[in-house]
Amino acid sequence: MPQIPIDGRVLQPPREPRSVDVAPPRVWDERLSAVLPASARLLSLYDDATWAEGPVWWPAENALVFSDVIGRRTLARYDDGRIVTVRDRSDFANGNAMDAAGRLVQAEHGRRGVSRTDENGTRLLVDAFEGKPLNSPNDLVVASDGAIWFTDPTYGISDPREGYPAEPALSHQSVYRWHDDTGLARMIDLDQPNGLAFSRDERTLYVAESNATALPRVVACSWDGETLGTPRTFATVDAGIPDGFVVDSRDWLWISSQAGVVIVDEHGQRLGVIPTPHVVSNCTFDADEKRLFITGDSDLWMVELA
Repeated sequence: MPQIPIDGRVLQPPREPRSVDVAPPRVWDERLSAVLPASARLLSLYDDATWAEGPVWWPAENALVFSDVIGRRTLARYDDGRIVTVRDRSDFANGNAMDAAGRLVQAEHGRRGVSRTDENGTRLLVDAFEGKPLNSPNDLVVASDGAIWFTDPTYGISDPREGYPAEPALSHQSVYRWHDDTGLARMIDLDQPNGLAFSRDERTLYVAESNATALPRVVACSWDGETLGTPRTFATVDAGIPDGFVVDSRDWLWISSQAGVVIVDEHGQRLGVIPTPHVVSNCTFDADEKRLFITGDSDLWMVELA
């Protein structure tokens, strides 16, 4: 696999995880008890970001990559506790993904596009739709066929902390599919689409529709390889908005919210919640789902799973 070049500046030397003073996870379904043991506790791994987002597991380095959006850095956390810079001056990069070739794919607010980094450096793949600048790509996922699906809300052009202020050039906020062979396709319009992920069989696309003035929700859309179905409400959260989320090997969703990580099963039934001291932006697992990594505000947290 190609080696992603990293800046490598050490922001945090090796350190042990630290306990966080917060209520323990709440489990409402015995199925979750087998995954989230009663002894599970929230652990602090790093607390010096400005706005932590976009965690993704980096198999080639056995490390976690995540963004400090406002701090304009892409970071990596190694198992000894080191935090190092991958890109020390990212262009307000938010969502991160790894493709099958081991390349880092990022949604960038600053350049209002999607980039890909390999051993040759970083290249912008797409930054416009029908000749007009995108809003501010936020989160993304790489499907098994190599297509990059990404959301394009306006957060990165409406909040000067997260990008460069600008008026939207597009009249819609959409989910897009980009492929090397076929280019960019507009798949569906939603009200501030945010986090997204596929079911394990890739027949369902889940998207967080996060406009707080409407009904913040996670929607589910069927996908047959050609057509994306009509969105239906799949899950909601009790506080704040659903932001990023991850789908596990059981097809359960682990959804970020203001109160912590909300866990629902493949039918949207609530299983439990992992409380956090403040808002969660996103979460992901390591390679074998033994650890859940959680980002939010200044923090990177971890919960050890069964």
